[in-house]
Amino acid sequence: MPTAREERNRRFLTDLFAGPFRGHALIVDAPQAPRPWLDDAAISARPVRDWVPWTVENYEQQRAFHEALDDDSVPYVRLSTGTEVFAAAFGCPVHLFEDSNPAARPLVTTAEEADRLATPTLEARPLARIFEWGQRVRERVGPEVPIGVPDIQSPFDIAALIWRKEDLFVALYECPDAVKRLVAKCHDLLKTFLLAFKREFPNCNLCHCPTAWAPPELGCWLSEDEAGCLSTAMFAEFCLPTLVDLSETFGGLFVHCCATADHQYAGFRRIPNLRGLNRVFQEPGPRPAIEAFSGHTVLIQAWLGEQDVYQFLDMALPSTRFLFNVAVGTLDEAKHVVERFRERCPRPR
Repeated sequence: MPTAREERNRRFLTDLFAGPFRGHALIVDAPQAPRPWLDDAAISARPVRDWVPWTVENYEQQRAFHEALDDDSVPYVRLSTGTEVFAAAFGCPVHLFEDSNPAARPLVTTAEEADRLATPTLEARPLARIFEWGQRVRERVGPEVPIGVPDIQSPFDIAALIWRKEDLFVALYECPDAVKRLVAKCHDLLKTFLLAFKREFPNCNLCHCPTAWAPPELGCWLSEDEAGCLSTAMFAEFCLPTLVDLSETFGGLFVHCCATADHQYAGFRRIPNLRGLNRVFQEPGPRPAIEAFSGHTVLIQAWLGEQDVYQFLDMALPSTRFLFNVAVGTLDEAKHVVERFRERCPRPR
C-alpha cells in the first residue's frame, strides 16, 4: 500500500495540476543505473526478463530517495526507452548508440510509400515487449506501484520519425493530405496503446518526461518537438487536431517541448485542459512562457541546478505554478537542496 508520504504527495500534485494552488513542487530525480546493454542488438533482441533487474533497481533507488527526503515525489516504475518505439512498430529500423538511447531511422520518403503503411496492432513486437516488460516488473514490485509509460512522441512527431524529414517537410506543401493520413495512423496507434496501457496497468503513471507523477485521469503526456520547425498555421493544421483529441480522450494533456517553439504558445493554449508544459528554453528565456501560461498551465522545469530554481521563482507571477525537477549526484546533496527549497517554499499544510 502507498505510504502516508506518498498519499500526501499524490494529493498535493493532483491539486497542483487540477485543483487549488497550495505551493510550488520540487521533485528530486534520483540517479539511474546505467543501461546494462547499449552497444549491440541486445536492446531489441535480449529477452524482456533480462531488463527487469535494472528496472527494479532504478525503482528502488527512486524509492530510497523519496523515503529519505521531504520532496514531492511519488515513486514509480520507469519503462525507459528512446523515441523509437512507435516508429519501430511501423517497421522503422532502429539505430543503436553506445552512449545514448536508440533512435528510429526513417522508413518512407514519398507519399505513396507512406500510404502503403498499415497501422500496426499492439501485437507489433516493440509494443508487445512494453506490455511484457511492465507485467514482469509488476510481478516483482506489486500491483500498487505505478507503472510508467515508455517515451511518448506526439502523432506528428512519430510521423516525422517514419517519413524522412527533409522529404516530409516538402510533402507538407506538395501532398499535405498524405501527411495527414500518416499522422492519423500514428494517432490511432498511440491512442489505442494508451487506452490498452491504462486497462492493463490501472495504477499507471502516464508521464514519460521529465520525472513526475499525475493521476491517469488527468491526462496523457507526450513530446511535441517538431512544433519548433512549423509555422503557427501548419501547427494548427497538422498537429493541433490530434493533440486536442488526445486531451479530450484522456482528460487532459501534458506536453514536453525542447524546440525553439515560443511562437507556438497561442496554439498550445488552444489545447483543452493543458495540465503541464515542460519547456527547454532558448532565447528569450522563460519570461514569455511565464506570461503565457500562468493561471492556465503548470510550468514543469527540469534539468535545473539549484540556483536556476530560485531564478524561476523570482520571475513567477502571482498565478504561476511551477513543478521543479532537479537532478542530483548524491542523497546528501539532495537533502541540502530540499532543505533550502523548503526555506523558500514551505510545505503547505
